[in-house]
Amino acid sequence: MGRCIIVGAGELKSRTIEVRKDDFVIAADAGFSHCRRMGLSPDLIVGDFDSLPKEEQARLERIRKEEPQRLLTLPSEKDDTDMLAAIREGLAKGCREFFLYGGLGGRLGHTIANIQCLNFLKERGAAGYLADGDMLVFLARNETIRLPERESGWLSLFSMGERAQGVTLKGLKYELTDALITNSFPVGVSNEFIGKEAEITVRDGTLLILTAPKD
Repeated sequence: MGRCIIVGAGELKSRTIEVRKDDFVIAADAGFSHCRRMGLSPDLIVGDFDSLPKEEQARLERIRKEEPQRLLTLPSEKDDTDMLAAIREGLAKGCREFFLYGGLGGRLGHTIANIQCLNFLKERGAAGYLADGDMLVFLARNETIRLPERESGWLSLFSMGERAQGVTLKGLKYELTDALITNSFPVGVSNEFIGKEAEITVRDGTLLILTAPKD
């Protein structure tokens, strides 16, 4: 199984999404509308569908009759968000790398929930990325990650827990060596790429990392 691509119902600036042959594509609720706009045919459509317009509801009814295996209808009152329910389905399919679209912007509560979904994936040994255009949000936990050289753009990082220890940054405008990052002082905001490979190390803890182009 390849990657799992989940298209959620939030704001989505991307006009296209790269899908590889072995990717498993899931539309989470009104993410079905985004998929249709981009010409994507999801392998699975998950949600309670209470926010879909009538024309989309009609399309889902046709899928329910003709390809019921592609549709998973959830109760409107549930503990899992539609995005988390879709993630569970991707994990059950054996996917270990997840790209989540339509999960940033819009209602702040849903954005925070989707960031927590990245932690849910990390705890299960899978990698998760919230993506939209050139913006990427992901986690680093007790590891070193390297990002390819970029001439410009922002990088911000925050501690997901109370403390992230042994944080070292190389190849960025503002470097750190064996620093302590806490969740009460946003020292990691708005660093900059400088045309070099960037290296981020956290010895003990979890960092939330955001990369984005400059406006």
